[in-house]
Amino acid sequence: MIIGLIGFGKVCQNLVKLIKSDDIRFITSKENRSKSTIESIDNADVDVVSSFREVAAKSDLLISATSPASSIEIAKKYGKCVKGIYLDLNNISPESTLEIDKYVDNLIDGAIIGKIDSDNPTLYVSGKNADKLLFLNDYLDVVVVSDKIGDVAILKLLRSTYTKTLSALLIESYQIAQNYNLEDEFFDVISVTEGGDFKNHSLSRIKNTLANSKRKSEELNEIIECFSQNELIMVKAALDKFSRL
Repeated sequence: MIIGLIGFGKVCQNLVKLIKSDDIRFITSKENRSKSTIESIDNADVDVVSSFREVAAKSDLLISATSPASSIEIAKKYGKCVKGIYLDLNNISPESTLEIDKYVDNLIDGAIIGKIDSDNPTLYVSGKNADKLLFLNDYLDVVVVSDKIGDVAILKLLRSTYTKTLSALLIESYQIAQNYNLEDEFFDVISVTEGGDFKNHSLSRIKNTLANSKRKSEELNEIIECFSQNELIMVKAALDKFSRL
């Protein structure tokens, strides 16, 4: 089996590490990739072909893990080149997922839940072909949600609604604590109820959010568009906070 990768961020890098089999070969392309991405590809167990169109055409399973902003354009460019399964792992709305479905014959809507680079992430999938990915249970946990495209997209956005607004609140509270030189004490008092690992988890979350605020803002915009019939006070406040980082 050939698994093609469009995008080579932490998600794809970790999948290459986790899915080890003599029967599976990963391929990707360096086409229009940044220097840091090319270095990551060079250090991974993945074969390189000349273009992403070739990646799509040769793949039994093509994984799109780029960004919310580029996910539809990627599907337009390469969706019809894929003869096998097209797995979209981008954090996008159900509307965007259904738009992608127009350009892809065998779409599966997916999400990696858990720390991106963990040893035991869970892959949630939906779509009429979702059962075809159960072979990946040999390498990570696979949960089939339904045969309906868009269901996993809704779950992804609901999770992001919670985690990203919580991250915005955490950053704001931490910044105030810094203004008073009470950073350590801040983590101590919150750890009383949140557990002893709260500080380490929080600092990791703050670092990740600050480094990826643009992408997280894109994801919050997807949430607002999808759930516009709801009040979304906290989500809009989080988006405003990220725009100021």
